[in-house]
Amino acid sequence: MRSRGGNQASALQQVTVTLRRPGVKLSIIIPVYNERATIRQAIARVRAVNLAGVEKEIIVVDDGSTDGTGDILRDYAGQGVIVHTFASNLGKGTAVRKGIETATGDIVLVQDADLEYDPQDYPALLEPIRQGQAEVVYGSRFLGQIEDMRLSNRMANRAFALLTNLLCGTEITDEATGYKVFRAEVIKGLHIRARRFEFCPEVTAKLAKRGYKIHEVPIRYKGRSRKEGKKIGWRDGLMALWTLFKYRFVD
Repeated sequence: MRSRGGNQASALQQVTVTLRRPGVKLSIIIPVYNERATIRQAIARVRAVNLAGVEKEIIVVDDGSTDGTGDILRDYAGQGVIVHTFASNLGKGTAVRKGIETATGDIVLVQDADLEYDPQDYPALLEPIRQGQAEVVYGSRFLGQIEDMRLSNRMANRAFALLTNLLCGTEITDEATGYKVFRAEVIKGLHIRARRFEFCPEVTAKLAKRGYKIHEVPIRYKGRSRKEGKKIGWRDGLMALWTLFKYRFVD
């Protein structure tokens, strides 16, 4: 189910939305691998978001970083950040699964550590769940504002969303978005097997099979290049396609 009606730009500015139901705990899972240059700022941005009536639980999963990211994360011990460390690189999907397993919040949100996604969009992402309008929310880059995304990546993401809709009966514009938000019982109820970037299509296919409607809201996105540290590649795209087909028919 897409967010419809109204001006998209104004929707993006809803960063002061009052979340009306008190006493909610939000678990924010940050998988990280070799993000020494951005991890401090990523955590700072997450901490800076003002969410009235929401307790934030920040869970960082270091996926075997070798660039000193782990040393930085040790500085956060005892400072309100839960850190899990893998001895070797096991993949983003594995890191996210670890975060989901240990999350204690009512709502679970996945946040990349590379600064491509803006935590100031949290209020808009949470509002449909807080108001009982949705159990799953995806932040759509294509309904919002995009900077520095290559044309080939735009086309690939558009095509993958269309294929997802055809296969799974969904109505979404951005399947591969990094901003996915769930009621905790929903995501914990899925048996996720993903190890790498196939987390997204596996989750989407399994949600669709169980009849969950995916609500989209517009978000901001500022892409980065492989030179700047972007890790996903064409092989991951092929794996995502295979995963989508696979979990459309099996569980």
